[in-house]
This record gives sequence, structure tokens and C-alpha cells, in this order.
Amino acid sequence: MASFYDRMGENRRNSYLLIALVFGACLAAVWGFSLVFFGDSPLGFALGALFSGGYVAVTYFAADRMILGVSGAREAKKEEFPYLVNTVEGLSIAAGVPMPKVYVIDDPAPNAFAVGTSPEKASVAFTTGLVSMMNRAELEGVAAHELSHIRNLDSRMATIAVAMVGLTAILSDIGLRSMFWGRGNRGGRGGGGLLALVGLLIIVLAPIVSQLVRLALSRQREFLADASGAELTRYPEGLASALEKMKKAGTVVQKATDATASLYFASPLSMGGLFSTHPPLDERIKRLRGM
Repeated sequence: MASFYDRMGENRRNSYLLIALVFGACLAAVWGFSLVFFGDSPLGFALGALFSGGYVAVTYFAADRMILGVSGAREAKKEEFPYLVNTVEGLSIAAGVPMPKVYVIDDPAPNAFAVGTSPEKASVAFTTGLVSMMNRAELEGVAAHELSHIRNLDSRMATIAVAMVGLTAILSDIGLRSMFWGRGNRGGRGGGGLLALVGLLIIVLAPIVSQLVRLALSRQREFLADASGAELTRYPEGLASALEKMKKAGTVVQKATDATASLYFASPLSMGGLFSTHPPLDERIKRLRGM
């Protein structure tokens, strides 16, 4: 039987490897973009890197407000949701993190997510369906899972990964359009045509690779948050039982999007398999009950 700490250590190592791969794919996209437009000129890579850094920075600092707004989240008032707010407050003290802002999303599907670039600026959101469906132990399990995302800085890592994946898609789209309209670097010195073709191949593959790696990263962080949440409550069965209820009820959230799906407690979209943002619920339940 694996301990909490064995699971946490294994998933942290896997997550760091995957975020490094996303970063590598992003750099490859910048390089490919540079080859398409500037050939082997270092100026092209420098300009691409400057644009990329600015895009990631803007996305990173604006992500919280954008995600909460797109999701239709509203502040959970203590007089309306006293038990939810008190549960988050108590677990925050136990986890040693500042009390995050608590939001609710008016949706019957049970789900939740956490956002925040740091524990001091974090927020957690729960659907009204989850709040009404879960008993005390189950709600504590879900809340502990989301607070573990904050404590483990998962939300920061997820925001960076989403920004870099979005960047590779933008660079790829610009590069492909330029080649289609004949505006790329098709000639010139130093085998510019060959360099442009290499760049084209890179910008076609980089978004695919970065997206697949981001999905794998999301799945690893869910396993880590499950283990951390179970360690926080010292009651893995509460979280396992919550997952079982969600499996029966369905977790598809109406306002969830491809961009926000990886943040949720369970997949808010119907897509599964290789392209799922989350590991199978049965596998998560099995791991929790094996702790």
C-alpha cells in the first residue's frame, strides 16, 4: 500500500518533467516561427522570444479574473453558504495557506476548481450542484483537494502551461498562414527555403506536442492533489466517495471550455481517453482506497 508521501513525491517528479516538456515545445515553436520569417537570423528568435514573454506575462496575471468571469462564478456569501465557507476556512488553517476567496457557480453538475498565481491571491469555486449533493466528509474531501492545488502551486503551474500552449497555437497559426500566402522566408542566403520548411514542420508539430503534454500534466496534478487532499483530511474515503457520486451524476459543466477544463476537480467536458484533462474517476478512486 502506497503512503500519502510516496504518491505525492512520485507525482511531483512527473509534473516537473512534464512542465519542462511544455516549455521545450514552446521554445521550439518560437524557433520554428523564427525560421519561417527570418531564416537563421538570431534577430528573429530574439523578437519571437520577446513577443512570447510578453504574451505569457499578460496571460499569467489576467488569468484569474478571466477564468472566474468566463465560468460565471459569483462570490459565496457566508449567510447563503455558511457551511461551505466555514469548511474552506477550517481546511485553510489546517493546510497552512491563507483563506482563499470562495465562489459558487450556478450549475447542477457537481464540480469545483481553484485558481491563483500564489496562495495569497487564490480563489476556489464550487458548483451549487456539488454543494447540495455532498455530505460533510465528501465536501471536505473536495475542498481539501482544491486547497492542495493552491498549496502545491498547481494553479500557478496550470496557468503557465495554458499560456504556453496558447502561445504555440498562435505562433503556429501565424506561421501556417504566412506560408500559405507566400509571405514566409522562401529563399535567400543560407538555404532559406530549407530553413523555412524546417520551421514549418516545427510549428505544425509543436502545438500538438504541447497540448498532449499539458493534458498529461493536468492528469498528474490531479493525482497529486488527491494524495495531498487525503493527507490533509486524513480520510481518503471522503474524497473517494465524492468521486463515486460525481461518476453517477455526471460532471459536465455548462460554461466550462477547453481552456478552463484542466482546472476542474473532474473533467467538465465529455471528452475522454488520450485527450482527457483528467485521469479516469475509477483510477482515482482505486488509488485513494489503496492509501
